[in-house]
Amino acid sequence: MDANRDIKLPILPTTVIGSYPRPRWLRKTIKLYRQGRIGEKDLNEAFNDAVTSVVREQEIVGIDIPSDGEMRRDEMVEYFAERIEGFKFYGPVRVWGNNFFNKPAVVGEIKRTKSITVDEFLYLNEVTTRDVVKFTITGPYTIADWSYNEYYRDKIELASKIASIINQEVRELQDNGAKFIQIDEPALTTHPEEVEWAVDIVNEVTKGVHIKLGLHVCYSDYITLSKYFDRLKYDQLALEFANRGFRDLDILKKLNDIEIGLGVIDVHNRSVEEESRVERAIEKAMKYVRPEKIYINPDCGLKLLPREIARRKLQVMVSATRRLRGVLAKKGYSYIVL
Repeated sequence: MDANRDIKLPILPTTVIGSYPRPRWLRKTIKLYRQGRIGEKDLNEAFNDAVTSVVREQEIVGIDIPSDGEMRRDEMVEYFAERIEGFKFYGPVRVWGNNFFNKPAVVGEIKRTKSITVDEFLYLNEVTTRDVVKFTITGPYTIADWSYNEYYRDKIELASKIASIINQEVRELQDNGAKFIQIDEPALTTHPEEVEWAVDIVNEVTKGVHIKLGLHVCYSDYITLSKYFDRLKYDQLALEFANRGFRDLDILKKLNDIEIGLGVIDVHNRSVEEESRVERAIEKAMKYVRPEKIYINPDCGLKLLPREIARRKLQVMVSATRRLRGVLAKKGYSYIVL
């Protein structure tokens, strides 16, 4: 594919937020590896096979912009902390119920000594049949917020150092052909008193980046976030709406020229949505945002759902979107350019 040619996508492109349920056999393979019963070569082969499988599953369902399902990542912060010098793990901490998180601690100067995800992206780009994929990176504010700081003067200094590392990673991905990268910042509004400087931190990631950059913020205070829409240096803002019953959709009118990644599938509910509900949500969003500025996606990652339910939810999302494309085609809308 010519790296410089325009990439055409159908109006209302469908995509995912990032994660997808791991195949049962991959979970068993990881367990065998941790027990020392198979080696790293076998584990890597299983990861590659899993990526190929879930990418193809997304494509068969009809997703226009697939991801690798984050098959290699157990947890979004832990994965990056393990690969950045200066982090240390003391052990898991309970986050809710019986769920545990291996919370990292910063114990020394943090450094990016080599690429973190470039090989993952290159494999994803090799196995997809689509012209563009979405690749996800955990953002600097969330990594800082979900870590113990035992080295830097304060959280701002730590987050800024992480932002520099993430920026290096994104620029290397750009150099290797990435066209669409999403920065995940679920923690962005969890401390309202920090949002003022946190927005500057997440903007540091965009320096020297010329490809499409999305910012994903889920289960957050969108009223607070909307005050900073005009300061965000991102092409797209991916937000969750299905889980909140599509309340707060009117904040979309404050987006100005930023695209919206519209969350229309509730990933915390195993009931499969009705197509009509998804259609109505998209139609309502189009009252505030031009159709060519809307991408359609689930609220968040799908990894916690049973695989069959995740697939069926995506089928509903794609089917509802395609019906609306037919309506939009009659009004002269057919495709967009990435």
